Amino acid sequence: MEMEKFRALGLSENVLNALAKKGWEQPSPIQEKTIPLLLSGLKDIVGQAQTGTGKTAAFGLPLIEKLDDNNKNVQALVLCPTRELAIQVGEEINSYKGDKKFNVLPVYGGQSYQIQERGLKRGSQIVVGTPGRIRDLIDKKTLKLDHVTHVVLDEADEMLNMGFEEEVREILKAIPEERRMLLFSATMPAQILRLAKNFMKEYDLVEMKSEQTTSSLTEQIYFEVRPSERFEALCRIIDIEPEFYGIVFCRTKIETDNVAHQLNDRSYEAEAMHGDISQNQRELIIKKFKAKKVTILVATDVAARGIDVNDLTHVINYNLPQDPEAYVHRIGRTGRAGKQGTAITFISPNELRELLFIQKIARATIKKEKVPTVKDVIEIRRTKIKTDIREMIDTGEYQEFVTMAHELIDEGQTAERVVAALLKYTFKDELKEEAYREISESRGSSVDSKGTARLFVALGREQGYSPGTLAKFLEDEGNIKQSTIKDIKVFDKFSFISVMFQEAEQLLAVFAKNKEGRKPLITKAKDRDSNSSSGGGNRFGGDRGGDRGGHRNNLNDESREKSFTDKKPYAEKKSFSGDRKPFSSEKKSYGGERTSADGKKSFSRERKPISDTGDSKPYEKQDYIKKDFAKSDSTSDAKPVRKRDNKLTDYLEKKPAVDTKASKKKTNTPELENFMKKFSDDDLSW
Repeated sequence: MEMEKFRALGLSENVLNALAKKGWEQPSPIQEKTIPLLLSGLKDIVGQAQTGTGKTAAFGLPLIEKLDDNNKNVQALVLCPTRELAIQVGEEINSYKGDKKFNVLPVYGGQSYQIQERGLKRGSQIVVGTPGRIRDLIDKKTLKLDHVTHVVLDEADEMLNMGFEEEVREILKAIPEERRMLLFSATMPAQILRLAKNFMKEYDLVEMKSEQTTSSLTEQIYFEVRPSERFEALCRIIDIEPEFYGIVFCRTKIETDNVAHQLNDRSYEAEAMHGDISQNQRELIIKKFKAKKVTILVATDVAARGIDVNDLTHVINYNLPQDPEAYVHRIGRTGRAGKQGTAITFISPNELRELLFIQKIARATIKKEKVPTVKDVIEIRRTKIKTDIREMIDTGEYQEFVTMAHELIDEGQTAERVVAALLKYTFKDELKEEAYREISESRGSSVDSKGTARLFVALGREQGYSPGTLAKFLEDEGNIKQSTIKDIKVFDKFSFISVMFQEAEQLLAVFAKNKEGRKPLITKAKDRDSNSSSGGGNRFGGDRGGDRGGHRNNLNDESREKSFTDKKPYAEKKSFSGDRKPFSSEKKSYGGERTSADGKKSFSRERKPISDTGDSKPYEKQDYIKKDFAKSDSTSDAKPVRKRDNKLTDYLEKKPAVDTKASKKKTNTPELENFMKKFSDDDLSW
């Protein structure tokens, strides 16, 4: 009865036996929809399914049923974006064949052409490979596609994102038109739809429900930490999980290497994988990771595309993914095969809006959690140590050390001291709080997803808004429900609203984009709002005690009204014509004897005061008359020009004149004169 659902899809007993050996019990949703269409239908198929939903079996099982294992020609071509995925898909399809004599050949860059060409000459019904290597084999005429009846594009969106569109188009042109084409993609961007339109005939669209975009078995949480403290937060997450087995995604190759090296320095079992790793190293790392000899894989998005492991406990986004599609691909690696998984994302405070955007597009619920404290980590580690010791006692794996234990006790040591000393010897300072760095609480946000926020809206009664019309406006423009908007206060030129944390971030993000160079229509309310004078603080400025700072418009209703009604008119300013003492021009004398604080006497020069007795001559305004001087023709009265004393000038004036022409003239030698006589003036005109 276990295989009845697979049998109902139309699969043969040979394939059912192969699936039973793999331990499969029931098909996934994408398999239930796709397999019957491929077995009985004639149309092409476009399937939207993320990584880990079982889409390899969705097209691999029908290929085993439809192709002829007696025909040695290539009958099916599967394109994958990376070499790792090509190897994985090839191994998976090969496990479905049962008793059939199919040869599945993976071809990819980094492996010798001779090995792949020998496999093609031997006969391979199914070829799985990357676009670049497949195109090279076609150009070398070693891969012949004349008998291909099925072509599959796996992870098509990722393949186009990596720049393989030209190669894919050239390969599809080389395949006979009488073929069935299958296209699988986690997302459906415009490029995918254009490709389907140009190279596919009439096709069936197999689309997963929107709520199945991310797995319901994957718990999605995020931590808000500073970039400099992400590694410490990563170590704490690994420490509190007794059976951590996961992938840590990084953006760059350098960051991937750094994180892996730091983990190894702390005695974690980690490996790095990125584009600079050779193919042999990649295969070795993946093999170790699947065997759980390495439990932490630090990788870039592209390098991790070929890793297909069903029992991952964690996927950690060390950095926020660039787009929602990358997020969906990443977290799709955990929560598989009916097992619970956890997807964790580290963000800095200013990346919260990007995370909410990803959450909206991916239709996911991402909860905020606090980074485990040092005490939490130590307590969990102590519990794990005690559990491991109990298991060791139950299994009897300690027998080889019994003699040594007796020797220590016979020396007069108590069992308590021996055990304590062994724990200290084994774990050293790992269970001390001082061995851990403190992670500071981020100031960017101090409320979780259940908190509320107070916002300032630059719209009021003068713009024709009431509480009802303002809520309707925010619903239409901000894409939030009116029921989530609480405590609306509308004033003449502005308003205040209270909304939940996520709705607040969404409104801020929407109206920040629409500001067009002006101040945003909605901003965070400051502390002086009337409803934010009590309670704890949050990133929006509301619900925070005290009167610190504040938006110049964000006053409460009482202070706002006072600021305009209690001002006195300009004409009522206080006059300063009171009993003010008249100004006196009398100067005090500063002359005479002075006595300093220490009793010493000194004398200063006496300043003479301005006399008021009339001795000083009063100022009189004088009239100045411009005089005209007539020019005189005679120079007899002219003053002799004084000659400037300059020795250089005098020397030059006294020096006899030199004939510059004579000095420049060169004397001709007899040989030159004889040479010149041979030519006329015309000959020398050049």
